[in-house]
Amino acid sequence: MAPLAESGSTAQMPAQMPADTPWHALDAADAAGRLGSPDEGLSGAEAAARLERFGPNRLTPPKRRPAWMRFLAQFHNLLIYVLLASGAVALLMRHWTDAGVIFGVVLVNALIGYIQEGKAEQALEAIRNMLSPQAVAMRDGHAVTLAAEELVPGDRVFLASGDRVPADLRLERTKGLLVQEAALTGESVPAAKASLPVAADAALGDRLGMAYAGTMVVQGQGTGIVVATGDGTEIGRIGHLLASVASVETPLLLQMARFGRWLTGGILVLAAITFAFGRLVHGEPWQDMVLAAVGLAVAAIPEGLPAVMTITLAVGVTRMARRNAIIRHLPAVETLGSVGTICTDKTGTLTRNELLVQWVVTADGTYRVGGSGYAPEGEFSRDGRLADPAREPVLLDLARAALLCNDADLHRNPGGDWLLAGDPTDGALLALAMKTGLEPADELGRCPRRDAIPFESERQFMATLHHDHAGHGILVVKGAPERVLALCERERRAGGSVPLDRERWSALTADLAGQGQRVLALAMRRTSIDLSELIVDDLADEGLELLGLCGLIDPPRAEALAAVAACRQAGIAVKMITGDHAATAAAIGRTFGLPDGVTSGPELDRMDEAGFAAAARANSVFARTTPEHKLRLIAALQADGGTIAMTGDGVNDAPALKRADVGVAMGRNGTEAAKEAAAMVLADDNFASIVHAVEEGRTVYDNLRKTILFMLPTNGAQAAVILAAVLSGTILPITPVQILWVNMVTAVTLGLALAFEAPEPGVMARPPRPRDEPILSGLLIRRMLVALVLLVAASFGFFYVQRMQGGGIEVARTMAVNALVVGEIFFLLNARGLHSHAGLLAGIAGSRPVWLSIALMTVLQLAFTYAPPLQSLFGTAPIGAVAWAAMIAAGALLFLLVELEKRLSRG
Repeated sequence: MAPLAESGSTAQMPAQMPADTPWHALDAADAAGRLGSPDEGLSGAEAAARLERFGPNRLTPPKRRPAWMRFLAQFHNLLIYVLLASGAVALLMRHWTDAGVIFGVVLVNALIGYIQEGKAEQALEAIRNMLSPQAVAMRDGHAVTLAAEELVPGDRVFLASGDRVPADLRLERTKGLLVQEAALTGESVPAAKASLPVAADAALGDRLGMAYAGTMVVQGQGTGIVVATGDGTEIGRIGHLLASVASVETPLLLQMARFGRWLTGGILVLAAITFAFGRLVHGEPWQDMVLAAVGLAVAAIPEGLPAVMTITLAVGVTRMARRNAIIRHLPAVETLGSVGTICTDKTGTLTRNELLVQWVVTADGTYRVGGSGYAPEGEFSRDGRLADPAREPVLLDLARAALLCNDADLHRNPGGDWLLAGDPTDGALLALAMKTGLEPADELGRCPRRDAIPFESERQFMATLHHDHAGHGILVVKGAPERVLALCERERRAGGSVPLDRERWSALTADLAGQGQRVLALAMRRTSIDLSELIVDDLADEGLELLGLCGLIDPPRAEALAAVAACRQAGIAVKMITGDHAATAAAIGRTFGLPDGVTSGPELDRMDEAGFAAAARANSVFARTTPEHKLRLIAALQADGGTIAMTGDGVNDAPALKRADVGVAMGRNGTEAAKEAAAMVLADDNFASIVHAVEEGRTVYDNLRKTILFMLPTNGAQAAVILAAVLSGTILPITPVQILWVNMVTAVTLGLALAFEAPEPGVMARPPRPRDEPILSGLLIRRMLVALVLLVAASFGFFYVQRMQGGGIEVARTMAVNALVVGEIFFLLNARGLHSHAGLLAGIAGSRPVWLSIALMTVLQLAFTYAPPLQSLFGTAPIGAVAWAAMIAAGALLFLLVELEKRLSRG
């Protein structure tokens, strides 16, 4: 696109600029010409015209469904339809209390879903709030402060330390400009900026001549030309990407939807059979058969299951919170249990997001530096033996140079933690110097600074001039090894100064860089006390003396190393997806035992869909990735049927966090956009907490299955008792109102105890379950059928025997209900063990909630049987001690037979 002609003092520009213009690949002057941006800035009239044409510099909020529509959508679920139908049945039968409870459960579930959906939309709001509220721009030849919303393409903007970049800028001039872009790129080190163009296909983190909206200036100054505003910015593009990402339905919800369809069909078929058989075979009045069919439906529908599921998930949320995993969406609790792959960011998750000098290389040897973070504590070792810095003169000189040529400050907070003020690289070098025993105040007092040349991308080094109190000048330089080595003629050894061996130092630099280290060189020379001002050209006049190299790395978290190993043991794959450089990613990957080999973002771009999917499956480390890469990688892994968790902390992670089955954001250092897009937030930013959460998720899923295993046979037994009565042509052993008592009081209360079950042995030794695995296996269905038959035999048997002995209908029905409840109590003990044998003694010793619920249900059943108000309401009558003893014996027999089935199933 050719530069545009000027009109007056301000050039005109087209109504729309191409969205894919590679501004980073253009010279700054060329960019200014294309944007019609004169040196004196836009005129007020032209700025107003462009504001009208391009719109304000803010992100457009997405269209939202009305609140009432979002609320009604919560009822669009087959299981909810079943519950609504059962509530309608209760209304038709004039059971107002039961209907109210059922509708109350449905309403509570809808409210929870409505609130959580509203919170999810806050992710976009968090991104919109990252734009700077104000900016300093050139207008009509003057620097003016204006609202960032008023910026337009072509504006010339000034940046200074502490500013939030207000729009996407093509930098024109820079002076020591460092911009923290971790939220967009994932790199822990601030990016040094320059005005030079780079290749058109350069990754976002390599675009030195660009400053992006929402990032922070941590040091230096600069000016840039606005190339994109609002939705056209990089952060706006991510916002659009986030808005277009559809949330993935959790495995539990998918399974419950299938289960709901199966259950609904089964209930309708059984109700039809009941009506048809009674009417056609036995000639019963159709009104009685309608009542029987309705009673069967009420019996078969597990009205309390959604409430118990919600409470079980809530118990899991509480347990996870104790282990620093904060759940934002209830279904994510269970989804964690099925996670087969964790895609994790590097910076701040696997690593500490704190630079550390790990290696120091001098002409005398190589030193390993201990410690962690910015704490000035750690030992030095050389050739595997401890080294005393006081006896290593060159090491001590290098440390002193690192302290003098430094703008950072380290201080301790009241809690005892060391905090950094300044650039992370400077902080790591300062910590190194303090580890050797040097004190910053003492050294700067002995050698106060007189002048400095700040670090700039074009130079790739920083220099400081110091005067000691003995009449000497000291010049110190630190920077990129290739630049510092070019300024050096000699190298320092313990015995003195010798000529520089450039090839050796180049090889040492390459070796450190190959280990994923960020390498800096330090050099110095004595100079005259008369020198009081530093000039860049003067540095090369007299050769410097090389002191050595420092290898810096963002060290891995010790607890994350153990957590990744635990994932492998649990059959969970770990993939690292980062915006950092390939060498750094490879080094961290090796540290964590991830398979060798790194796939970069540009390599992914050159792959077709099949190749991309194959790379997603086969590789474990991905570097220089963009938000689109992360999103496509998650989708490719999900396409293989896997359940994927994604961790992240930056705005660039938000779309992938939303797309993943479980998005995991960092609570301490994560952006608000990442937290709002995620289903889970780690309060301690610790990868190990994800492993704890997976363990809790597996336990929650087990407990949900135990609850369903318990509730379905009890509901099915009630329905089967009615069906058996119709088929045999006898009076109903249990009335609909008694069925509702068992459903809404007994079954729910007993089933709820299973929500508090502890993890079964070996829960993390099992492989992740397949995403499409049914919630009930064939083994469990067989166990339920065994329990159902035994419960029906006990309930119907006691009713039939009592009637055969001439007992009243109230006594017979009371015994039928109590026999069913006693059988449920014993079956509750059976249901405690899915993957291990849980016998009666284990139940007594290990589950207080189960025995508390049994005690409560005993009290309720005694009231149901003997309290006159309940006798009147439910049609019950007192029964004797012998009947109770017989029912308890039948329950114990049921327990033993189900345990026998367990043993036979295990072979």
